[in-house]
Amino acid sequence: MLHTLSDSNEVWGVTLLDNLLYVLRRKRSPQICVYDTQSGRVQRRIRVSTLVAMADMRACTHNCCLYISGYIDKSVHRVSLRDVDVGRPVTKWPVYDEAVGLSVTDTHSLLVTCDEVRTIKEFTTHGQLLRQIELAQDVVSPWHTIQLSSGGFVVCHGSIALPGDLHRVCLIGSDGQLVKSYGGLAGSGSQRMTSPFHLAVDRNGFVFVVDLNNRRVLLLSPELTYIREVVSSDQLKWDPVRLFLDDDGRRLCVADNKWDGDRWAAGRVVVFSV
Repeated sequence: MLHTLSDSNEVWGVTLLDNLLYVLRRKRSPQICVYDTQSGRVQRRIRVSTLVAMADMRACTHNCCLYISGYIDKSVHRVSLRDVDVGRPVTKWPVYDEAVGLSVTDTHSLLVTCDEVRTIKEFTTHGQLLRQIELAQDVVSPWHTIQLSSGGFVVCHGSIALPGDLHRVCLIGSDGQLVKSYGGLAGSGSQRMTSPFHLAVDRNGFVFVVDLNNRRVLLLSPELTYIREVVSSDQLKWDPVRLFLDDDGRRLCVADNKWDGDRWAAGRVVVFSV
């Protein structure tokens, strides 16, 4: 572990841009806290008053913006970092389905994972729908998708709310069909997960996955074989929910949230060397 950002409201997005760490926290008015990556000190706060409930956040260096998925309003909120100081930084567009995990492709488009309808939607930076990919029938409750350099995708899916549901990380072809997978029925150990919730993929194709209910982060090979736990439950205070990998600095940022019976009650970001 390198360092920890202070405990505060729960965290639903972590991303890096221009050596600043952007952390999406749920407060009365949801806000993005911007931290210096070296000192861990808050540099500024960006309020996003249009948000009702947040699911994920991702930065795009090319377009100098942040994307936030709105789960309840079924929209993407785009925060322009060029315009944040002139009073009108936020725009949004409808996804028309429950939007959860976000990722940015090599061509600077935005991938939105829609869990309820098992669909990946790809948008331009201003919300034009480029394509929609329906996932295979057994990829139930997808949470997060990242496009690979091959053109295919890696997807994590599975919900403990559905008995008998599969809990897997899957390689998916560009047509949405399953190529191979890691995991199976809910469980623990080296071959099973319970609620794989979020992903990061390094430039060599190695996959980091949040195994939420086992309170750990796993490392998988590009062929989706188990390598090791990179973050164990002993290294976390609460439950991991989001990841961001700084590939250049080999730092893994983990959002660690506290579940308090029937709601998320607090959160922090823990930074690990990988």
